[in-house]
Amino acid sequence: MTDVGEIIKALNDFGRFQHWLVLMITIISPFGGFHMFSQLFMVIPVPHHCNTNWLDAIHLNLTEEAKLNLTIPRNPDGTLEPCLMYTPMETNPETILQSGLNSTEKCQDGWVYSSKPKPSLITQFSLVCDREDLIGISQSIFMSGLLVGAVVLGPLSDWYGRRPIALLSLFLEGAAGVAVAFAPSFYLYCGLRFLLGAALSGINISSTALCTEWVGIAYRPHTIITSHVTFALGQMILAGLAYGLRDWRHLQIAGSAPIFVFFFYIWVLPESARWLVMKGKIEDAKRLLQKAASVNKRTIPPKLLEQLTPKQKPNSSTVLDLIRNPQLAKMTLISSLIWFVNSLAYYGLSLNVGSFGLNIYLTQVIFGAVEIPARILSVFLMQRFGRKKCQSLCLLLGGTFSLLIIAVPKDLPVVTTLLAVLGKFTMAASFSTSYVYSAELFPTIIRQTGLGVCQMTARVAGIISPLVDLLEKYSTSLPVGVFGSAAVVGGVFSLLLPETLGKELPDCVDDLTCKSRKGKKTNDSVENGCAKPNKDSCLSERITTTHF
Repeated sequence: MTDVGEIIKALNDFGRFQHWLVLMITIISPFGGFHMFSQLFMVIPVPHHCNTNWLDAIHLNLTEEAKLNLTIPRNPDGTLEPCLMYTPMETNPETILQSGLNSTEKCQDGWVYSSKPKPSLITQFSLVCDREDLIGISQSIFMSGLLVGAVVLGPLSDWYGRRPIALLSLFLEGAAGVAVAFAPSFYLYCGLRFLLGAALSGINISSTALCTEWVGIAYRPHTIITSHVTFALGQMILAGLAYGLRDWRHLQIAGSAPIFVFFFYIWVLPESARWLVMKGKIEDAKRLLQKAASVNKRTIPPKLLEQLTPKQKPNSSTVLDLIRNPQLAKMTLISSLIWFVNSLAYYGLSLNVGSFGLNIYLTQVIFGAVEIPARILSVFLMQRFGRKKCQSLCLLLGGTFSLLIIAVPKDLPVVTTLLAVLGKFTMAASFSTSYVYSAELFPTIIRQTGLGVCQMTARVAGIISPLVDLLEKYSTSLPVGVFGSAAVVGGVFSLLLPETLGKELPDCVDDLTCKSRKGKKTNDSVENGCAKPNKDSCLSERITTTHF
């Protein structure tokens, strides 16, 4: 029986066909970076105060400044109180002018935005004062969409194919993205953002699986890092678009409408040959493999194609298998913790881009740019120092930089931003390390399940991260303290994991308790004291990753 991997080697592990496929997939990744953080530029704070037009009915003939002095309390620094007003009085004008108004209450008739800014979510849906918490809640709803999309569209990609789910998710991303710009209410806006998050997960899961299943094993990290880099480019593009388009609806359309250009993928995006073989569609797989070979100017030996047969159905694995073996349960728990704290700190820094004191547009460009070398550098660090040391070092440094922000005075925004950038750099490198490290820790038979659990904990952390920012009302340093402390804890616990650099990947759970499988074979069925697993009894090595 011929394995698809053998045929891919014959037609070239990373030829012209794969180049075009990776290009098609990575060119749509920037839209993910745009939509992930676009709301940050739709909720930039706007000076406001209570609407006190009730005073106009009394006909006092006052100037605007005098009316504000009479109806709006002042802060100690002389600015208008944004969320309180003097209680209206039904009395004659002379009494009001002589005694003034003393008791205060919350705004009753909405707010007035003194600077007349461009339309934003804040001015459109009055997300100020008591409604300000809705900003963080709406971002958590978007993150919930990412989680639901991974849970729902991930299995659909295995059942119906990578290509149809990628195309469906791409259409949903464009349609929901544009529809968000025309949302007449805040609740509909949140609902559409939820669908947008689900679409992003669908694209990431199916398209990244499509890429990694078409290239040779040695080139899989290249496709993952490339998609991570273009995701970071999307964050930089967002800053430029947001600077030029201050109207939130125009910004949303500009970042979503171009997606419709890629609908020609219906005719050019291929299906995964591995998936076709797994589903028993051998003739379709053969035609697709021959087409790929033609593009790469290679010829597949006819004998290889003739021997291509459906793989034996692998043994099923469940989440419960992750806790039945003590060593596997330990690795699952620690790996899930690492993904959780990594996501919490990463999004905690990314979603607070406007609170570090410098220009939000410049900071966003820096935050996006710093991820590119971070993700590339992580590959070299893993090869030089090993997975465990690289993972622990990045988390410890990221947490330390975040905690140092607390000690910096507010009048030093450059220092604060520098520490935030260093924190973002190390957390991005840590995230890329997690993808490789976790894939090497879990046995092949249960690798997809293990990675799925880790990624679900990361999505939960993404949901929690905007809610942690709500603690800022009690102490401005509390959210950053939570993010930094969590990263430090993750860095310490990662030292309890085994090193995987230079070691063969485990196939089955029993391999975790065996010594290195590089030793001399003593028997065809026994290796280093462990029963050698039947290749057909374990899931074939197919590592599917998603963006974060």
